[in-house]
Amino acid sequence: MKVKLVTMPLVPGKSKSQPRSGCPVSISLEILGDRWSLLIIRDLMVRGFRTFKQFQESGEGIASNILADRLHRLAVSGILAAEPDKSDTRRVNYRLTEKGIDLAPVLLELLIWGARHEPTGTPCAAIETMARNRKRVLAEVRRRWQQRDPTPLLPKPA
Repeated sequence: MKVKLVTMPLVPGKSKSQPRSGCPVSISLEILGDRWSLLIIRDLMVRGFRTFKQFQESGEGIASNILADRLHRLAVSGILAAEPDKSDTRRVNYRLTEKGIDLAPVLLELLIWGARHEPTGTPCAAIETMARNRKRVLAEVRRRWQQRDPTPLLPKPA
């Protein structure tokens, strides 16, 4: 089965801005440094979201214009790709690219850190299990990505 990933083109006439420095952290923050981008990546990776509507209804309160902008930026950065829905080619599904799924260890550590140090809606037992089994969790995230399995990794928060 061959799948063609469709990426969104850059805005015509706009050049890609130059990084402020050569520091890898600075360059990464230029791509991922706002809360919405990381939440979109989380929703793709952990919650199994694929559509604009799912992202918009995630409970985070992202405005549709901001969501559209972040999806576009992440696609231009090569972190996600847009592909036509098989059942209705007018609709678009989003999917992490190899570059995007390589963020899994970063997201896992943010998830564990946040749950350990701040009150969250995720059960502590689930987080501690993930912390003890990092390699297995990351392998499962990658397996789901490879097999296009949208089953959520964590239970839906209450």
